[in-house]
Amino acid sequence: MTRKQHRSKSTQFRSWLALFWQLPRPHKLGVMSAFGLIALMLILPSGKELAAEFVEPLPLNQRLPLEVNVSSSPVTIQASLDWSNYTLGSGDNLAKLFDRAGLSPQQLYRITQLPIAKKRLSKVKPGQTIELGRDDRGELQELRYAIDRKQTLIIKSEDGEYQERIDTKEVELRSHFAAATINSNFWNAGIDAGMSPNQIMSLAGIFGWDIDFALDIRKGDTFKVLYEQEFINGHYVGEGQIIAAEFTNQGDSFKAVRHTDGNFYSDKGKAMRKAFLRAPVQFNYVSSNFNPRRLHPVTKRVRPHNGTDYVAPVGTPIMAAGDGKVIKSAYNNLNGNYVFIQHGSKYVTKYLHLKKRKVKQGQRVKQGQTIGLLGSTGRVTGAHLHYEFLVNGTHRNPRKVKLPEAEDIKRSDRQAFLAFAGDQLEQLEHRHQLQLAMR
Repeated sequence: MTRKQHRSKSTQFRSWLALFWQLPRPHKLGVMSAFGLIALMLILPSGKELAAEFVEPLPLNQRLPLEVNVSSSPVTIQASLDWSNYTLGSGDNLAKLFDRAGLSPQQLYRITQLPIAKKRLSKVKPGQTIELGRDDRGELQELRYAIDRKQTLIIKSEDGEYQERIDTKEVELRSHFAAATINSNFWNAGIDAGMSPNQIMSLAGIFGWDIDFALDIRKGDTFKVLYEQEFINGHYVGEGQIIAAEFTNQGDSFKAVRHTDGNFYSDKGKAMRKAFLRAPVQFNYVSSNFNPRRLHPVTKRVRPHNGTDYVAPVGTPIMAAGDGKVIKSAYNNLNGNYVFIQHGSKYVTKYLHLKKRKVKQGQRVKQGQTIGLLGSTGRVTGAHLHYEFLVNGTHRNPRKVKLPEAEDIKRSDRQAFLAFAGDQLEQLEHRHQLQLAMR
């Protein structure tokens, strides 16, 4: 390089240096960092050089130690069980089933002393199956009994002791709709609508305080019901509860929605359940109504018939019409076996001609509780229940008297229930319209 060129390079460097010192402090730091990084890259060896430095030859045909972390805890392998099914036959019992399975009476005793097993296995009926799981020595290790489609009783042998539990499957609830117009009778209409016998009876129970299902039903009456269906793993397993329903009887419509307390209320929040049953027995027909001037069929004299005579098979359960206290439970030649119940200070109900009394004087009873069996004791011409309803000591027509209502929905729950009831009844009507449109 000539002296002139060197002088020129030196001048350029001084110019760059002067320019560098004029830069702001952050820019100076950035330039210095960049130069430092370049210098470091020039100093460090290349990747190939670094790799070559650590390469060692691997000796052939030489065993090397392999370190393995082995847990000191033993591994337990659950042996598979040999399962057998045993079905209870007609006239069979659990002892016979265990004997048939080759199990000892001592094993049966130990199992049936478990609290849940004692209750559940005592109710095993012919046709039901019990599964038994044995180990390779033939010893009973597990018992399974399907209580229903949702629950299974499982009993396992653990450390020589039997342990029990209930395995409950998760149930999915889906709403379903049914509706019908009555052409022959209520029961047939329900069956034709796809309802089960239990659902039909439940529907009658909901509206039974307002409608006499034995005497008031007419051709052309209608009903629609929204109810639950139960599914397990996508498979239908049974019916659930009624959610909402509407029944139109002789032009009068009654609506009911189930609340979280399990009771049904009207769309206005009024209790569907009344303080009294309209009829205290499931009857076939009424043989004699309330009549202040009736000709007595035995004495042939005109005298008041202060109650209603319900005809049903002998032995049909008679229910307490409402909560109360038994003030009479006795027998005489006219009434036969009879029961009188006091309901508060205002009401008394009387039940005559019973085959058998099931309550004693002074006993407290609940609505729907069986207090006796229908019969033909006393002065009668045939088996029936004579039922009387007294208000402040005066006989009233049991089929027509205005029944006091049970407690309405709580004030604190009222607004939420009314909103819920409105939604359910709206869905009920919507499903009904869809059904009509698909016909």
